[in-house]
Amino acid sequence: MASQVSLFDPTKLDTSTLDDESARQLRSLIDWFEDRGKARLLSDDLDAVWTADFLAFVAKEKLFATFCTPAAHADGDPNKRWDASRNAVLSEILGFYGLSYWYAWQVTVLGLGPVWMSDNDAAKRRAAALLDEGGVAAFGLSERAHGADVYSTDMLLAPGGGDGVEFTASGEKYYIGNGNVAGTVSVFGRRTDVEGPEAYVFFVADSGHDGYVLRDNVVHGQMFVSTFALENYPVRAEDILHTGADAFSAALNTVNVGKFNLCTGSIGICEHAFHEAITHAHNRILYGNRVTEFPHVRASFVDAYARLIAMKLFSARALDYFRSASAEDRRYLLFNPMTKAKVTSEGETVVRTLHDVIAAKGYEKNTYFREAAQLIGTLPKLEGTVHVNVALMLKFMPAYMFAPTEFPAVEVRDDASDDAFFFAQGPARGASKVRFQDWVPVYEKYSAVPNVGRFYEQVLAFRQFLTESAPNEEQQRDLDFLLNVGHLFSLVVYGHLILESADAVSTEVLDQIFDFQVRDFSAYAVALYSKPSSTEAQQAWAVGALRKPVVNAARFDAVWGEVLAYDGVYEMRP
Repeated sequence: MASQVSLFDPTKLDTSTLDDESARQLRSLIDWFEDRGKARLLSDDLDAVWTADFLAFVAKEKLFATFCTPAAHADGDPNKRWDASRNAVLSEILGFYGLSYWYAWQVTVLGLGPVWMSDNDAAKRRAAALLDEGGVAAFGLSERAHGADVYSTDMLLAPGGGDGVEFTASGEKYYIGNGNVAGTVSVFGRRTDVEGPEAYVFFVADSGHDGYVLRDNVVHGQMFVSTFALENYPVRAEDILHTGADAFSAALNTVNVGKFNLCTGSIGICEHAFHEAITHAHNRILYGNRVTEFPHVRASFVDAYARLIAMKLFSARALDYFRSASAEDRRYLLFNPMTKAKVTSEGETVVRTLHDVIAAKGYEKNTYFREAAQLIGTLPKLEGTVHVNVALMLKFMPAYMFAPTEFPAVEVRDDASDDAFFFAQGPARGASKVRFQDWVPVYEKYSAVPNVGRFYEQVLAFRQFLTESAPNEEQQRDLDFLLNVGHLFSLVVYGHLILESADAVSTEVLDQIFDFQVRDFSAYAVALYSKPSSTEAQQAWAVGALRKPVVNAARFDAVWGEVLAYDGVYEMRP
């Protein structure tokens, strides 16, 4: 069976799951980039040109208004909805053409989250109107001294002010995308007249207000990642989105919505880089041979391709769970940090592997690859570092590994529906109560595939580790040790959702995916063995869990054939 999943090619946009207007807008977006051409795309990145022309196109097409306005606030427009399936396509396309364009979209998603989650109808109407006019949003959460530590915010709201002003806000926010132009800036702060969690407030500000002071762009690039200050900024009742514990939950739940876009952005970047890399390498002659005739080059391409297809499989399946979520089914709380931490880290691996092949070519200013190599590492570091998200995953490990629960089957969710639950997630607590379906059946179903079977042996060994050699009390306080356990656990979950989508790829590609899964598990087992605090029993377990992937030349050649099929298929217009 040939693989159904393929790398994105802008000349062949798959519109089979899109309604006519969504397909038209996405084709128009692709045409806009292609008409500008590669030279302009790359020179704007090198010259750090603010993406004003892109935002003008967004305004003209009402792109963000259509894709970012929930149906409840669509004012009768049947095309407006928050549809995570088509949003994923948009995110992948924007990543494909450049992180700066994706970033303007991403921080708009984050900035709108607290608004759509609120009960403030006036703020919702205002945000929807600004989107319709072509406006963007910003998420005013992090601060220079505290990062995203919301417990320690120094954005202070003093009571009163008269003339309908509830509070005056003063303080500084740092690392805030779109902070130079956003009409909707969701700002997290705390009241000076209340102590404890009840002091938290989420409110909306406008970057055009006199009390909003733009300080600086903290990065060099097309993205405007601002520092801004509010100086006695008047916060009226109609500006307040959330207070108390609800404000805290809105911050975390917004990140739940926004962090998913990081995986699709990373996928898009990797796909463009892959097109460039295979076309360059296969048509370059060294020592009388094509570069791709060297065994190590083929091995690198096959590994990068298998990892990239796995990224797509996992992300698409995780999206199904997010779109099907409810108050009773919150499995997305595990799968979302997986898309953020695991998938984006795999993106780094893909680009690094391809860069090892094309070498100096990857630094040339006329390549998209230069930009990809420079920026792919930003995605694992946005919306919480990999470490933060792996630590979050660990909260779900006991229930996932040992307490399976029956759930109705989750179907593929590419339907054109509004994802209202995204903005009604409820209190951001109760991770220990989340339950998961049994992971054993899907591993057993595909265990006849050689490397799936071999990886399944490692998964069962990991379960044995948790029952017989689990981290002791001291190790549970050792985050360095626990993070390694978290990475082992993430491989189990990664394999699980990939297998739930296994019918979308050839048996050869599936086997090649689990070839790297086996190798990665062994690498983390060796790392655990080497940790200063590992016990003799844990070291013995680590050695016993090592496996070598099953080698099959015919399988490798079949996957290489899929890789080679991308030679010359896509090259951006000059």
